[in-house]
Amino acid sequence: MPNPLKYNKKFDELNEEEKKLLEINKKTIADFVEQSSSISDVNYATRNAHAKTYAAAKGTFHIEPDIPESLQPFFDKEKFDLTIRFSNAQLKIKNTRKDIPAYGFAVQIKDENGGLLANYPLVNFPLFPMNSVSNFLKLFTAVNRFYTKKWSSLFTLLLQMIKITPSLLTADMVRNMIKLLRKRNDFILSFDYHSIGAYRLGDHIIKIKLSPQSVDKNIGKKQKVKDSLKNYLQTNDFTADVLIQICYDLKDQPVNKLNVEWKNSPFIKIGEVAINKGSLLDERDCTNELLSFNPFESKIFFQPVGKIQKLRDEAYKISVQTRRKINKLLHGKNS
Repeated sequence: MPNPLKYNKKFDELNEEEKKLLEINKKTIADFVEQSSSISDVNYATRNAHAKTYAAAKGTFHIEPDIPESLQPFFDKEKFDLTIRFSNAQLKIKNTRKDIPAYGFAVQIKDENGGLLANYPLVNFPLFPMNSVSNFLKLFTAVNRFYTKKWSSLFTLLLQMIKITPSLLTADMVRNMIKLLRKRNDFILSFDYHSIGAYRLGDHIIKIKLSPQSVDKNIGKKQKVKDSLKNYLQTNDFTADVLIQICYDLKDQPVNKLNVEWKNSPFIKIGEVAINKGSLLDERDCTNELLSFNPFESKIFFQPVGKIQKLRDEAYKISVQTRRKINKLLHGKNS
């Protein structure tokens, strides 16, 4: 294999138009979070994405003993403690038996002293439906305004959705959408989970995939997702392989083109995520909603790479700031 491509901060830089659109978007995120308790009919301010928590659990990241020598400095222990949150991607919390199959598997890795090493919010779809930062910001702004202003923003939302249609039609996007459609009723822990965007691993640039071992896709088909997940984790151990791809060439492994899969970069197994049965956190404990999986809180050499990823930094910050402000007013505590 050729030498890995080194990280450069230019991968993350926004132009002036994108910066202006980001400021507008941040205002709509704050507006959404301020109204989120009434939008979702709950007594607390919610996240502005992946608002619905199914469960949270403790886990362990076991490192492969024979990982490549170049990666060993980043994994200097045999295992690391994890906190994991399972969620649904919808902005609005709905108490329905069947959710759309857009799931989150967010992982927080800690050192031996309990300090944060890295946050990785993974999802069960490997691609992102657009590459244009401007189009993404306009769409996200329209979605937020639709939830806060309802029908007055419907036309703008529809217009932005039409604009992104061409980016949905790449061969990789179509193939993965068909695959997701076929798996729409499968058990939440039977899916692979992906980083979508790229991350740093020191000077390397990587993508991450979490692939479960031997999980029956037919589990809990007559149950709510939350109930089937909790029942499984209360009575079964769960193990998944942690795989990475390394960026060698932007032509084959593009950093800022998220609607195509990386090719000519083999998956490397670096370890396993394990959740022992009975490791669920108490759902009555409000600290579950205090959990933050902002990948920009990670150590610098584990942080996200790319322009779309950069937007998430600002979105996380304004969302958390607003959520904590509102929840302090509602309950006298941060959440």
